[in-house]
Amino acid sequence: MVGKYQKMKIAKIRPSGVYLEAGEGSAGNNVLLPAGQLPEGAKEGDDLEVFIYRDSQDHLAATVKKPAALLGELACLKVAETTGAGAYLDWGLDFDLFLPLSEQKYRVQAGKSYLVAVALGRSGRLIATTDIYKYLQPTDSYKKNDQVTGTVYAIRRDIGVLVAVDNQFYGLIPESEQYRDIKPGEKVEVRITRVREDGKLDLSPRKLSHEQMEGDAGLILEKIKEKGGSLPLNDRSSPTDIKMQLNMSKSAFKRAVGRLLKENKIEQSEESLVLRDPVVPGP
Repeated sequence: MVGKYQKMKIAKIRPSGVYLEAGEGSAGNNVLLPAGQLPEGAKEGDDLEVFIYRDSQDHLAATVKKPAALLGELACLKVAETTGAGAYLDWGLDFDLFLPLSEQKYRVQAGKSYLVAVALGRSGRLIATTDIYKYLQPTDSYKKNDQVTGTVYAIRRDIGVLVAVDNQFYGLIPESEQYRDIKPGEKVEVRITRVREDGKLDLSPRKLSHEQMEGDAGLILEKIKEKGGSLPLNDRSSPTDIKMQLNMSKSAFKRAVGRLLKENKIEQSEESLVLRDPVVPGP
């Protein structure tokens, strides 16, 4: 019952609130709907659809307001406040959803939004968690090279970046495709490189090679200009040196350099890439 919508019969209407039948055969089990939330025209005996939760005294309570997510669902929620015990998230109700410190796989900050799941805490109250892996789903709704958006929810150094695609589905940016520092909670635009048989998605932050090449070529030109017209990289540079300076793979680097050479925008020496007309920064 807790964390879901329920259709309940109005048992009593009092100035202090509305009592809804819990269906357990005892008036003592009735659920309180706060005063002021009774829909206009509703009367005793009518059915009312409400969201059920436990209040601060662990009593069952109801609201006609709609939360951003139900029990077991995911939502991007804004942090209203942080404390030593955890954080409070705005989820559209009169009270905030508590995100305990123990459920924060990475620290959240007030004013920012994060992807969380709604779960049941040990006390039976609703809480939030950033440990969302088990709440994600496989999918067959995408194909290779589709562009999608997602939210980063974990970094696994031996695996890669775990992404909730469309905040619903399993996604992974493998380590081999990670060319910049990505943080948990970050929103990313990615390309699907593989749809696995189990419905999980392999991802890349880079576009198809012919589309990515233009952006890579522009980045290389900007880096050469920043360095005063010469960049200490060439075809024989190591993948590590290229990644450190440009955040791209060696194959992408070579494609972009080839384009710039063909367009006569740069020259390649034994040690570096040089602008044909170097732009030297002023003092």
